[in-house]
Amino acid sequence: MDRAALADFLRRRREGLRPADVGLPAGARRRAPGLRREEVAALAAMSADYYTRLEQQRGPQPSDQMLASLAIALRLSSGERDYLFQVAGRHGPSSVPASSHVAPALLRVLDRLDDTPALILSNLGETLVQNRLAAALFGDRSGDTGLDRSEVYRWFTRPAERLRYPEHDRDRQSRAQVANLRAAYGAMGPRSRAGELVRALQKVSAEFAGLWERHEVSRRFADHKVLLHPELGAIEVDCQVLFTEDQSQALLVLTAPPGSEGHEKLRLLAVVGQQTFTRA
Repeated sequence: MDRAALADFLRRRREGLRPADVGLPAGARRRAPGLRREEVAALAAMSADYYTRLEQQRGPQPSDQMLASLAIALRLSSGERDYLFQVAGRHGPSSVPASSHVAPALLRVLDRLDDTPALILSNLGETLVQNRLAAALFGDRSGDTGLDRSEVYRWFTRPAERLRYPEHDRDRQSRAQVANLRAAYGAMGPRSRAGELVRALQKVSAEFAGLWERHEVSRRFADHKVLLHPELGAIEVDCQVLFTEDQSQALLVLTAPPGSEGHEKLRLLAVVGQQTFTRA
């Protein structure tokens, strides 16, 4: 681990970013260029003290997961991300899938979406980044690990995942989940993480196994759906998707027509957040 190189790289990347680059308000006058250390720490979901020690060349060796979070927080390119791992004494992000490095172009768009739910997904349905309204609508996915990171895996192994959709729409969602995984499987191959997901789901879900045999293939495109929120009830939304060039990641944005009931409920979602209220 090259502590001096790591500290200098982090500091220079932090100083090269403006608050607007990461979706933060400029706030009061800043005495130093770029982001504050505590802002980078918050974006990377780590303590400000931990990040400060890294910049001061006295922190512990960061884990692969911590480095991946820093790469997202600092909006690093894939080359910069590889360099970050190198100077931190890690020989590449071995335990963190390459797809978890979010495309900077998608991040720049997501950073500007603070009034409607938006999230970035991998082609395996893993939530890579989500804004506060997406977390309020779908739940905070930052704590998911292993196969549970994949939406399709949770759909067929966690019954509670289906409660976000009306009962009459769940069969359609099941088929769409499998068809999306089939597209990723075709692109990535049987020895990939997509193949690992398929084999795991075939063992635990007869429903998945049956749908997999249909060989239906599709990707997540524009859709119109109803989502169920525990406090706000049914929310009717339109889903728009922006893919990266290689189709490995997608920015999903949920909106509703101005003046509609769905639009008003999305506005209320910003107030409700992730709170759970006790019903009378």
